[in-house]
Amino acid sequence: MAEKKDYYEVLGVAKDANEKDIKSAYRKLAMKYHPDKSDAPDAEERFKELSEAYAVLSDAEKRQKYDQFGHAGINGQYSQEDLFKGVNFEDLLRGFGFGGSSGGGGDSIFDMFFGGGRGGRGPARGRDLRYDVNLTLEQAATGLEMTIDVPRTETCPTCSGSGSKPGSKPVVCSTCRGTGQVTRAQNTPFGQIVTSAACGKCGGRGQIITNPCSECSGAGKVRKTRKINIKIPQGVEDGQHLKLRNQGDSAGPSGESGDLYVVLNIMPHPQFQRQDSDLFLEAPISITQAALGADVEVPTLNGRAKIKVPAGTQTGSVFRLRGKGMPRLQGLGSGDLHVRVKVKTPAALTDRQKQLMEALAAEFGEKKRAQSEKEKSIIDKIVDEVKSAVQ
Repeated sequence: MAEKKDYYEVLGVAKDANEKDIKSAYRKLAMKYHPDKSDAPDAEERFKELSEAYAVLSDAEKRQKYDQFGHAGINGQYSQEDLFKGVNFEDLLRGFGFGGSSGGGGDSIFDMFFGGGRGGRGPARGRDLRYDVNLTLEQAATGLEMTIDVPRTETCPTCSGSGSKPGSKPVVCSTCRGTGQVTRAQNTPFGQIVTSAACGKCGGRGQIITNPCSECSGAGKVRKTRKINIKIPQGVEDGQHLKLRNQGDSAGPSGESGDLYVVLNIMPHPQFQRQDSDLFLEAPISITQAALGADVEVPTLNGRAKIKVPAGTQTGSVFRLRGKGMPRLQGLGSGDLHVRVKVKTPAALTDRQKQLMEALAAEFGEKKRAQSEKEKSIIDKIVDEVKSAVQ
């Protein structure tokens, strides 16, 4: 089990924070991480952590024990029911729009810790699962529906999760008497510490299976690969996820299944770079197009479009095509396509092209570079041919 974090660090307050500061910090973070508002995979765990820290630090007696002995002053001294006793979460979270009676969300906190009802231990919740989907930029732009194969744990269909062979029943564990927990008391310098742990005899189930199911071997669960249809909206970004409630691992016949988080990974594109809803493209143009101007075709995500390159365009000039970028989520239009032109210098010229380029350089008054003997002979030959044609 991971070591618990310092309660003051959890709430982001100093150790000498007053009651008002602690309450304000809790309300701010609770609004951010409440599972009814956040889609973060760890939102529920973070919210539990915040609520427990507030329950301790908002109570003068509990806070004094925590300040003196740390978590050792809390663990074993208070049951979870006692830990939250006297804390009015409904009043704290009123007006945030969370679930629970009166819209305050107080009952939902106790549901998280106790599985429904403020005094009982509810059924466990199934494990959340993650599934990664790779998309092209074009798929991210148009959106799509697809079917994914998700390996997950499901309730055994033969025994309906009981673990026992149909027609037989498990017996109540004699060690924990059906609670699934064993409690031990230990005297320490801090007083008597009471600890609870899963029963070793029944593995925390509270029952002993004497005649196990042949399909699940008494586990009550089986491993299956389930086909699940998902709809990916247009305009999704790299790293975004879809949350499919109760599509994760099963918790058993009476528990709630976990959630499935489909993480979307946008693969790199050979031409386009993306920034939010805008796309960026580098397009080569010739020297003559840059000098004289031209209508140049460039690719977009849905066909080709033309940009008007004015005469005298320089390398690095950027042209914007409005609405040719990525669609925005919630149908709020599309971003733009930014085309950065790069003047491409020809790598190999014919003799005729060299002659014309040199003539152009002379027109611009540019200093002629030194020629090799081979180049001189080629130019001389061309000049001789021109002279002969004139004569």
